[in-house]
Amino acid sequence: MTIETKSMLDPVTMQVVLGALENAAVEMGHKLARMSYSSIIRESEDFGCALVDIENQQLCESSHSTPLQSGPIPGYVKGIRQIMEERGERFEPGDVILHNSTYHGASHGPDFGLCVPVFYEKKLIGFSVTTAHHLDVGASTPGSCGIVDAVDAYAEGLQFKAIKVYEKGKKNSFIWNILRDNIRSSDMVVGDIEAQIAAARIGAERYLEIVNKYGLDTVKATAEGLTNYSEKMMRNAISKLPDGEYHAEGLMDGYLDSADSSKKDLKIAVTLTVQGDELTVDLTGTSPQIDDKPINMPLEGTVDIAIYLTLRSILLDSVDYGNFPQNTGLTRPVRIVAPKGTLCNPIFPAPTIARFCPGNVVADTLMKALAEVVPKQVSAGVGNLKVLAMNGKRGKDYWVYMDIMEGSYGGRYGKDGMDSVDTLYANTRNNPIEDIESHYPLRVTRYELRNHDCAPGKWRGGIGSIREMTFLEEGGFSVEGDGHKYEPWGFANGKDGKVGALSLKYPDGTEKELPSKIPNTIVKKGSSLKMTGPCGGGYGNPFERSPQAVLEDYLDDYILIEQARDEYGVVITEDGRLDTEATTKLRASK
Repeated sequence: MTIETKSMLDPVTMQVVLGALENAAVEMGHKLARMSYSSIIRESEDFGCALVDIENQQLCESSHSTPLQSGPIPGYVKGIRQIMEERGERFEPGDVILHNSTYHGASHGPDFGLCVPVFYEKKLIGFSVTTAHHLDVGASTPGSCGIVDAVDAYAEGLQFKAIKVYEKGKKNSFIWNILRDNIRSSDMVVGDIEAQIAAARIGAERYLEIVNKYGLDTVKATAEGLTNYSEKMMRNAISKLPDGEYHAEGLMDGYLDSADSSKKDLKIAVTLTVQGDELTVDLTGTSPQIDDKPINMPLEGTVDIAIYLTLRSILLDSVDYGNFPQNTGLTRPVRIVAPKGTLCNPIFPAPTIARFCPGNVVADTLMKALAEVVPKQVSAGVGNLKVLAMNGKRGKDYWVYMDIMEGSYGGRYGKDGMDSVDTLYANTRNNPIEDIESHYPLRVTRYELRNHDCAPGKWRGGIGSIREMTFLEEGGFSVEGDGHKYEPWGFANGKDGKVGALSLKYPDGTEKELPSKIPNTIVKKGSSLKMTGPCGGGYGNPFERSPQAVLEDYLDDYILIEQARDEYGVVITEDGRLDTEATTKLRASK
């Protein structure tokens, strides 16, 4: 770290300044959610807000933020600075910079970063940044994320590499005209961009207020002290692990309907090397990139965030949640190796827009490797998510809606898996049915938990949900998902979970099973799309599960009487009582 300070601050002052910084980020998040037009930001909170210092260190982030939005923000700033330096451009007071280049730090094309440089006494001291997912970015088909057939980065939509949408406080009307002329549902998307700018400006104002109140040296010293503290805590956690190499592999559906075998059954390989207080995560052995399908993942902005979030969650938060400031100090002891030309480090112009589900497989596979050394701090295999984009036209205007279909966690030591939630590096909120039906020509005709599908274990796996949505007008849909072929892994003799599914019901009642990735498909009024979320793996021997817990699972309709007997060795009578004597005999006979 290159920041120099005159003296170390006392812990009380550091916490006061940290609280002020965090409150600024939280305020940014509140304002962005309230000002946004789209449900993906307003309701699902798929956005990030953070303050970054002049050393590209993240000082704080909004509590609303998803890890996949706030985590990449230092990378956005790094990419912006790199591009502007190459062009010979300067940051000026009043600038607002738009950036979404996935090969320069951005998470993927629909996640726009809006960056406001912060000046103090005419000197650049940092950046206030918001990121958010936008529902259309001018790609080949309506919607975003579901563009699973994009042939290269250019087919994924508009690309902005550190473009000033405001320059010295003056609006660059040419860029705004490009946005409006090339984006479907432009009023909504441009409105969301303006909300991001407003929130970033609020963050810049609060950053300056904090500097004016406490002094720049104090803020710098706080940044140094907190990042050093976070680094120390991560190093302490790593040093408790036994030195050695730990390996795991994860498999993805890929494009199951493709005739090309290189585009399906794709592998993520993770070798975790522990040496003292440092970790190396080596992704050598991962499948090669797919040049004409957007399942590739940006190394900086997706893969690194999946790794950092997993390490923090398992090594720190699972032991002592909430006591570790989120900043770049947590990443210093971690080295990532990802060979170029693989899914985890593609070469431009390989498309990356559908990187969401693959990134979750990276996180899940890393957790599987960590299970060898910290078995009580991991969950069994995690059920992945789906991203559904729905769209239609009303006259000249498009409507676009995006839904993140939740997954489920595997069982954990001492706890059952969580049911029907966003998993791993995703923590967006469920979009309310009332909001969907009041804004779009859609009807949610079914939304329920999967019954009788939880993976057996001493601690059972979580269950996914089933959601069915019907088009009230002619429209289209596209889907990015995974987990239709490979079950979430069971751990410590727990059983594997259940795969997800997707089907389309036509107005005449006929139904068609679909793969996990569907390019934009036009459907008639009355067509329904049914999404089935996967179920996480079980943890531990099912015959060691408490018979009372098995009975409660039966009473809650997680399992049937027959499943209690066959999968857990627990006998439940027809009138719903636990037969303790018969259970003891049955378990003894197994």
